[in-house]
Amino acid sequence: MAASVKFRVYRYRPEDGGKGFYREYEVPVKKGMTILDGLLYIKESLDPTLSIRYSCRMAICGSCGMRVNGIETLACHTQISELRRRVITVEPMKNFPVIKDLVTDMAVLFKKQRALLTWLIRRDLVEQENPTHQYIQSDEELERYLQFTYCIQCGLCYSACPVVSTFPDFYGPQPLMKMYRYFADSRDEGGKERIDLVDKFEGVWRCHFAGSCSMVCPKGVDPALAIQLLRRASLRG
Repeated sequence: MAASVKFRVYRYRPEDGGKGFYREYEVPVKKGMTILDGLLYIKESLDPTLSIRYSCRMAICGSCGMRVNGIETLACHTQISELRRRVITVEPMKNFPVIKDLVTDMAVLFKKQRALLTWLIRRDLVEQENPTHQYIQSDEELERYLQFTYCIQCGLCYSACPVVSTFPDFYGPQPLMKMYRYFADSRDEGGKERIDLVDKFEGVWRCHFAGSCSMVCPKGVDPALAIQLLRRASLRG
């Protein structure tokens, strides 16, 4: 393992007129050191003006999503030694407005989630808010949507989606996957209402099935599969 690596970090400050640039930093490397560790070293020891977003450092919160050497990843989940590169390029996620440096505005992701009704819909609202009994599910019913509950809303799949890059009105992999999670839940009663929302051009039919969304998910969730299952449901009516 090299004694040090060069971090080539994207810098952006709105007060500079909106023009981004790259700045290089030499970072000493220790065993087990992650990309986030390297960025924190830069911020604490070399350049306190660097802006990054992070929280748990355990690949749970999804806060530190960014692009490392052109691939979407969680900075806290990626070890420097695994990259085997002397120069590491760190950039903000794509398809989101950049607030500052590596920090992006993810409001569009959550807006699309809300538009797709990503919550449990029950017709008996009184019972839903004040339940009098359990809603029992079989193992098979749970298996239909279980993997999609592992999403940590990091936005990496949305950043990696080439369709969102060229057609911003496309709902994107994460919102569609999140919607399918509830559509497939046996306790949900909003099936037809949900399908009507995505059975359109900017919905499931705009996906090109590139698969990049599933490839970059740090939790092994398969948004591309969820979109294909929604397509099948749309065709069935």
